[in-house]
Amino acid sequence: MIRTVSIVPAILTDNKQDYRSQIERINAFTRRVQIDVTDGLFAPFPTLDITNVWWPKNWTADLHLMTANPSNYIDTILKLRPSLCILHAEASENLLPVFETLKAAGIRTGVALLPSTYPGNVKPYIEAVDHVLVFAGQLGVQGSPADLMQMEKIALIRNMKPELEIGWDGGANITNVRALAHADLDVINVGSAISQAADPAEVFQSLVAEIDKNGVVL
Repeated sequence: MIRTVSIVPAILTDNKQDYRSQIERINAFTRRVQIDVTDGLFAPFPTLDITNVWWPKNWTADLHLMTANPSNYIDTILKLRPSLCILHAEASENLLPVFETLKAAGIRTGVALLPSTYPGNVKPYIEAVDHVLVFAGQLGVQGSPADLMQMEKIALIRNMKPELEIGWDGGANITNVRALAHADLDVINVGSAISQAADPAEVFQSLVAEIDKNGVVL
């Protein structure tokens, strides 16, 4: 069965002015956006600090936090109140108490898996969350190529918890988005293909049209 797949633009920057500019550019054509935040330690390239993050009130914001100790940011996350907060399975602390705190506040929880992380090794996290993000790019960088071998994880994750929302992050563009959409994903996060486009709205609509195509193979 082919699922309904959402194209979700991703924002990643270390500059306040660029952050605002990206929001203004995509606000005309989408309401669900992934906001990527790194600490400069877990991911080698720091982004805008989480205390400077904001979004329009009518957005559904997915906050992807690339940090070794997400509990250090829990107060700020609770103030921001994202629709979804995604933390990395490879963090240096037990994430289960953090997920519990977020859920108690009405925030959906997600866990991201780096390419080297086997889903079976983090089953307790997968069972505890609402969303699993298959990460297939380079931490803290937009424009890196997609590691399409990571699609093999999707069936493993789906078998553990069929009702999960499963997302993809890393290298999605017009050349591979159709294959990704037919791989039993729910969400495809798109970074540079949209953020670096001359006409982001046109690229977004092209991606949406591409995932709706059917053919001999897909």
